[in-house]
Amino acid sequence: MQHGKYRFIVGFLAAPLALYALFVIWPFIQSIYYSFTDWTGLSPEFGMVGFDNYSRMLDDEVFWKSVQHSLIFALVLPLVTVGLALFFAFMLNVGGRRRKGAAIAGVRGSSFYKIVYFFPQVLSIAIVALLFQFAYNPNSGAINSVLKGVGLGDFQPDWLGDPDLALICVMVVLVWSTVGFFVVLFSAGMASIPRDFYEAALLDGANRFTTFFKITLPLLWDTVQSGWIYMGILALGAESFAVVQIMTVGPNGGGPDYSTIVLPLYVYQKAFRDGQAAYATTIGVALLFVTLAFAAVVMKVGRRERLEF
Repeated sequence: MQHGKYRFIVGFLAAPLALYALFVIWPFIQSIYYSFTDWTGLSPEFGMVGFDNYSRMLDDEVFWKSVQHSLIFALVLPLVTVGLALFFAFMLNVGGRRRKGAAIAGVRGSSFYKIVYFFPQVLSIAIVALLFQFAYNPNSGAINSVLKGVGLGDFQPDWLGDPDLALICVMVVLVWSTVGFFVVLFSAGMASIPRDFYEAALLDGANRFTTFFKITLPLLWDTVQSGWIYMGILALGAESFAVVQIMTVGPNGGGPDYSTIVLPLYVYQKAFRDGQAAYATTIGVALLFVTLAFAAVVMKVGRRERLEF
Protein backbone atom coordinates (compact mmCIF):
# COMPACT_ATOMS: atom_id res chain seq x y z
CA MET A 1 0.00 0.00 0.00
CA GLN A 2 2.82 2.40 0.92
CA HIS A 3 4.63 1.51 -2.31
CA GLY A 4 1.57 2.43 -4.35
CA LYS A 5 1.19 5.71 -2.46
CA TYR A 6 4.71 6.83 -3.31
CA ARG A 7 4.24 5.91 -6.96
CA PHE A 8 1.08 8.03 -6.97
CA ILE A 9 2.92 11.02 -5.44
CA VAL A 10 5.88 10.69 -7.82
CA GLY A 11 3.52 10.47 -10.77
CA PHE A 12 1.93 13.79 -9.85
CA LEU A 13 5.23 15.54 -9.08
CA ALA A 14 7.25 14.30 -12.04
CA ALA A 15 5.80 16.66 -14.67
CA PRO A 16 5.86 19.87 -12.54
CA LEU A 17 9.39 19.17 -11.34
CA ALA A 18 10.54 18.46 -14.89
CA LEU A 19 9.06 21.75 -16.12
CA TYR A 20 10.62 23.61 -13.18
CA ALA A 21 14.01 22.09 -13.89
CA LEU A 22 13.72 22.90 -17.61
CA PHE A 23 12.52 26.50 -17.36
CA VAL A 24 14.04 27.62 -14.03
CA ILE A 25 17.04 25.51 -12.98
CA TRP A 26 18.50 24.97 -16.45
CA PRO A 27 18.62 28.70 -17.37
CA PHE A 28 20.48 29.37 -14.11
CA ILE A 29 23.01 26.66 -14.99
CA GLN A 30 23.39 28.11 -18.49
CA SER A 31 23.96 31.60 -17.08
CA ILE A 32 26.71 30.34 -14.78
CA TYR A 33 28.32 28.55 -17.73
CA TYR A 34 28.19 31.60 -20.01
CA SER A 35 29.72 33.76 -17.27
CA PHE A 36 32.99 31.88 -17.86
CA THR A 37 33.02 32.74 -21.58
CA ASP A 38 33.42 35.78 -23.85
CA TRP A 39 30.02 35.34 -25.54
CA THR A 40 28.64 38.54 -27.09
CA GLY A 41 25.04 37.35 -27.23
CA LEU A 42 24.94 37.41 -31.03
CA SER A 43 27.71 35.16 -32.31
CA PRO A 44 27.28 31.39 -31.89
CA GLU A 45 31.03 31.14 -31.32
CA PHE A 46 32.67 31.94 -28.01
CA GLY A 47 35.64 30.88 -25.94
CA MET A 48 36.27 30.13 -22.31
CA VAL A 49 37.91 32.94 -20.32
CA GLY A 50 37.84 31.46 -16.84
CA PHE A 51 37.29 33.95 -14.04
CA ASP A 52 38.13 37.02 -16.15
CA ASN A 53 34.54 38.30 -16.08
CA TYR A 54 34.39 37.95 -12.30
CA SER A 55 37.70 39.78 -11.88
CA ARG A 56 36.41 42.55 -14.13
CA MET A 57 33.17 42.72 -12.17
CA LEU A 58 34.98 43.15 -8.86
CA ASP A 59 36.92 46.10 -10.34
CA ASP A 60 33.83 47.68 -11.95
CA GLU A 61 32.85 50.89 -10.14
CA VAL A 62 29.42 51.00 -11.79
CA PHE A 63 28.75 47.43 -10.66
CA TRP A 64 29.40 48.36 -7.04
CA LYS A 65 27.12 51.39 -7.38
CA SER A 66 24.38 49.13 -8.70
CA VAL A 67 24.93 46.70 -5.80
CA GLN A 68 24.71 49.58 -3.32
CA HIS A 69 21.46 50.89 -4.80
CA SER A 70 19.93 47.42 -5.06
CA LEU A 71 20.74 46.74 -1.41
CA ILE A 72 19.18 50.07 -0.44
CA PHE A 73 16.06 49.05 -2.36
CA ALA A 74 16.02 45.61 -0.69
CA LEU A 75 16.36 47.08 2.81
CA VAL A 76 14.36 50.31 2.64
CA LEU A 77 11.47 49.42 0.33
CA PRO A 78 10.21 46.37 2.29
CA LEU A 79 10.56 48.29 5.56
CA VAL A 80 8.53 51.27 4.32
CA THR A 81 6.03 49.32 2.22
CA VAL A 82 5.26 46.60 4.77
CA GLY A 83 5.17 49.15 7.60
CA LEU A 84 2.69 51.39 5.77
CA ALA A 85 0.59 48.41 4.69
CA LEU A 86 0.38 47.11 8.26
CA PHE A 87 -0.65 50.54 9.52
CA PHE A 88 -3.34 51.04 6.87
CA ALA A 89 -4.66 47.47 7.20
CA PHE A 90 -4.86 47.75 10.99
CA MET A 91 -6.65 51.08 10.77
CA LEU A 92 -9.14 49.71 8.25
CA ASN A 93 -9.90 46.54 10.21
CA VAL A 94 -9.50 47.56 13.85
CA GLY A 95 -9.18 51.33 13.95
CA GLY A 96 -12.84 52.28 13.60
CA ARG A 97 -14.98 53.77 16.32
CA ARG A 98 -16.68 51.42 18.71
CA ARG A 99 -20.22 50.60 17.70
CA LYS A 100 -23.15 49.17 19.56
CA GLY A 101 -22.58 45.50 20.23
CA ALA A 102 -18.99 45.52 18.92
CA ALA A 103 -15.91 46.42 20.93
CA ILE A 104 -13.73 46.25 17.80
CA ALA A 105 -14.92 47.59 14.48
CA GLY A 106 -13.30 48.52 11.22
CA VAL A 107 -13.58 51.87 9.48
CA ARG A 108 -16.90 52.48 7.75
CA GLY A 109 -16.52 51.83 4.06
CA SER A 110 -13.33 49.81 4.56
CA SER A 111 -14.10 47.65 1.51
CA PHE A 112 -14.14 50.75 -0.67
CA TYR A 113 -10.83 51.94 0.79
CA LYS A 114 -9.26 48.57 0.07
CA ILE A 115 -10.24 48.90 -3.58
CA VAL A 116 -8.74 52.40 -3.69
CA TYR A 117 -5.50 51.18 -2.13
CA PHE A 118 -5.35 48.22 -4.51
CA PHE A 119 -6.02 50.28 -7.63
CA PRO A 120 -2.32 50.98 -8.47
CA GLN A 121 -1.77 47.22 -8.54
CA VAL A 122 -4.00 46.82 -11.61
CA LEU A 123 -1.91 49.33 -13.56
CA SER A 124 1.12 48.22 -15.54
CA ILE A 125 4.35 49.23 -13.84
CA ALA A 126 5.36 50.88 -17.13
CA ILE A 127 2.24 53.07 -17.01
CA VAL A 128 2.93 53.97 -13.38
CA ALA A 129 6.51 54.92 -14.23
CA LEU A 130 5.38 57.13 -17.13
CA LEU A 131 2.74 58.86 -15.01
CA PHE A 132 5.26 59.71 -12.32
CA GLN A 133 7.83 60.74 -14.92
CA PHE A 134 5.37 63.38 -16.10
CA ALA A 135 4.55 64.34 -12.50
CA TYR A 136 8.25 64.82 -11.68
CA ASN A 137 8.88 67.00 -14.76
CA PRO A 138 10.59 70.14 -13.40
CA ASN A 139 8.91 72.49 -15.89
CA SER A 140 5.35 71.27 -16.36
CA GLY A 141 5.01 68.44 -13.85
CA ALA A 142 2.16 68.22 -11.37
CA ILE A 143 4.39 68.27 -8.29
CA ASN A 144 6.21 71.51 -9.10
CA SER A 145 2.93 73.04 -10.32
CA VAL A 146 1.35 72.31 -6.92
CA LEU A 147 4.38 73.77 -5.13
CA LYS A 148 4.10 76.89 -7.26
CA GLY A 149 0.37 77.11 -6.59
CA VAL A 150 0.87 77.12 -2.79
CA GLY A 151 3.49 79.85 -2.91
CA LEU A 152 6.64 77.71 -3.11
CA GLY A 153 7.60 78.80 -6.60
CA ASP A 154 11.22 79.31 -5.57
CA PHE A 155 11.42 75.66 -4.53
CA GLN A 156 11.32 73.85 -7.87
CA PRO A 157 13.64 70.81 -7.71
CA ASP A 158 14.75 68.88 -10.75
CA TRP A 159 13.45 65.70 -9.14
CA LEU A 160 14.86 63.10 -11.51
CA GLY A 161 17.80 65.22 -12.65
CA ASP A 162 19.28 65.73 -9.19
CA PRO A 163 21.60 62.85 -8.15
CA ASP A 164 20.63 63.41 -4.50
CA LEU A 165 16.88 63.15 -5.19
CA ALA A 166 16.52 60.74 -8.10
CA LEU A 167 16.89 57.50 -6.12
CA ILE A 168 14.41 58.68 -3.47
CA CYS A 169 11.90 59.64 -6.18
CA VAL A 170 12.15 56.17 -7.71
CA MET A 171 11.62 54.50 -4.34
CA VAL A 172 8.52 56.62 -3.71
CA VAL A 173 7.02 55.31 -6.96
CA LEU A 174 7.73 51.69 -6.02
CA VAL A 175 6.15 52.15 -2.58
CA TRP A 176 3.06 53.83 -4.06
CA SER A 177 2.57 51.08 -6.63
CA THR A 178 2.93 48.10 -4.25
CA VAL A 179 1.61 49.14 -0.83
CA GLY A 180 -2.02 48.50 -1.84
CA PHE A 181 -1.35 44.83 -2.53
CA PHE A 182 0.00 44.31 0.97
CA VAL A 183 -2.86 46.29 2.52
CA VAL A 184 -5.31 43.78 1.02
CA LEU A 185 -3.07 40.84 1.95
CA PHE A 186 -2.69 41.90 5.57
CA SER A 187 -6.39 42.82 5.81
CA ALA A 188 -7.30 39.28 4.82
CA GLY A 189 -4.99 37.95 7.53
CA MET A 190 -6.38 40.31 10.18
CA ALA A 191 -9.95 39.39 9.28
CA SER A 192 -9.21 35.78 10.30
CA ILE A 193 -8.06 36.76 13.81
CA PRO A 194 -10.92 36.10 16.30
CA ARG A 195 -12.47 39.31 17.64
CA ASP A 196 -12.58 37.72 21.09
CA PHE A 197 -8.84 38.31 21.42
CA TYR A 198 -9.23 42.05 20.90
CA GLU A 199 -12.25 42.30 23.16
CA ALA A 200 -10.46 40.47 25.97
CA ALA A 201 -7.45 42.76 25.60
CA LEU A 202 -9.63 45.87 25.70
CA LEU A 203 -11.37 44.61 28.84
CA ASP A 204 -7.91 44.29 30.42
CA GLY A 205 -7.23 47.94 29.62
CA ALA A 206 -5.10 47.54 26.50
CA ASN A 207 -5.21 50.27 23.86
CA ARG A 208 -5.01 49.78 20.10
CA PHE A 209 -1.24 50.35 20.08
CA THR A 210 -0.81 47.49 22.53
CA THR A 211 -3.23 45.19 20.74
CA PHE A 212 -1.34 45.68 17.49
CA PHE A 213 2.03 44.61 18.91
CA LYS A 214 0.69 41.97 21.31
CA ILE A 215 -2.05 40.38 19.20
CA THR A 216 -2.13 41.43 15.55
CA LEU A 217 1.56 41.37 14.66
CA PRO A 218 2.42 38.04 16.39
CA LEU A 219 -0.54 36.26 14.82
CA LEU A 220 0.17 37.80 11.43
CA TRP A 221 3.93 37.27 11.55
CA ASP A 222 4.14 34.48 8.94
CA THR A 223 2.25 36.63 6.44
CA VAL A 224 4.42 39.66 7.23
CA GLN A 225 7.61 37.65 6.75
CA SER A 226 6.40 36.30 3.41
CA GLY A 227 5.41 39.80 2.30
CA TRP A 228 8.82 41.12 3.36
CA ILE A 229 10.63 38.53 1.24
CA TYR A 230 8.29 39.06 -1.71
CA MET A 231 8.75 42.83 -1.60
CA GLY A 232 12.52 42.45 -1.36
CA ILE A 233 12.59 40.20 -4.41
CA LEU A 234 10.44 42.72 -6.32
CA ALA A 235 12.85 45.50 -5.30
CA LEU A 236 15.80 43.45 -6.57
CA GLY A 237 14.10 42.37 -9.77
CA ALA A 238 11.76 43.46 -12.52
CA GLU A 239 9.94 46.21 -10.62
CA SER A 240 13.08 48.24 -9.93
CA PHE A 241 14.36 47.63 -13.47
CA ALA A 242 11.21 48.90 -15.15
CA VAL A 243 10.81 52.03 -13.01
CA VAL A 244 14.47 53.06 -13.19
CA GLN A 245 14.79 52.32 -16.91
CA ILE A 246 11.69 54.34 -17.84
CA MET A 247 11.87 57.24 -15.40
CA THR A 248 15.53 58.15 -15.10
CA VAL A 249 17.85 59.98 -17.47
CA GLY A 250 20.96 58.77 -19.28
CA PRO A 251 21.48 56.09 -21.94
CA ASN A 252 18.82 53.49 -21.13
CA GLY A 253 18.28 55.01 -17.70
CA GLY A 254 20.24 54.78 -14.49
CA GLY A 255 21.27 58.44 -14.31
CA PRO A 256 22.16 61.07 -13.60
CA ASP A 257 25.75 59.92 -13.15
CA TYR A 258 24.64 56.36 -12.32
CA SER A 259 22.88 57.65 -9.20
CA THR A 260 19.92 55.30 -9.77
CA ILE A 261 21.59 52.33 -11.47
CA VAL A 262 20.47 48.95 -10.07
CA LEU A 263 21.67 45.43 -10.80
CA PRO A 264 18.84 44.31 -13.15
CA LEU A 265 19.22 47.47 -15.25
CA TYR A 266 22.99 47.07 -15.42
CA VAL A 267 22.51 43.49 -16.65
CA TYR A 268 20.18 44.78 -19.37
CA GLN A 269 22.57 47.54 -20.43
CA LYS A 270 25.56 45.23 -20.72
CA ALA A 271 23.63 42.55 -22.59
CA PHE A 272 21.55 44.60 -25.05
CA ARG A 273 23.25 47.98 -25.26
CA ASP A 274 26.91 46.99 -25.11
CA GLY A 275 26.71 43.48 -26.58
CA GLN A 276 28.52 41.91 -23.61
CA ALA A 277 26.20 39.02 -22.82
CA ALA A 278 28.81 36.99 -20.95
CA TYR A 279 29.63 39.87 -18.63
CA ALA A 280 25.90 40.52 -18.19
CA THR A 281 25.34 36.91 -17.10
CA THR A 282 28.20 37.33 -14.62
CA ILE A 283 26.37 40.28 -13.05
CA GLY A 284 23.19 38.21 -13.19
CA VAL A 285 24.89 35.47 -11.18
CA ALA A 286 25.86 38.10 -8.59
CA LEU A 287 22.23 39.28 -8.52
CA LEU A 288 21.08 35.69 -7.96
CA PHE A 289 23.30 35.32 -4.91
CA VAL A 290 22.28 38.72 -3.54
CA THR A 291 18.60 37.73 -3.83
CA LEU A 292 19.16 34.34 -2.20
CA ALA A 293 21.20 35.92 0.60
CA PHE A 294 18.46 38.49 1.22
CA ALA A 295 15.76 35.81 1.46
CA ALA A 296 17.93 33.65 3.74
CA VAL A 297 18.72 36.55 6.09
CA VAL A 298 15.07 37.62 6.36
CA MET A 299 13.96 34.05 7.07
CA LYS A 300 16.73 33.63 9.66
CA VAL A 301 16.16 36.95 11.41
CA GLY A 302 12.38 36.64 11.29
CA ARG A 303 12.27 33.08 12.58
CA ARG A 304 10.14 32.77 15.69
CA GLU A 305 7.77 30.36 17.36
CA ARG A 306 4.61 29.98 15.34
CA LEU A 307 1.42 31.07 17.06
CA GLU A 308 -1.85 29.38 16.17
CA PHE A 309 -5.46 30.21 17.01
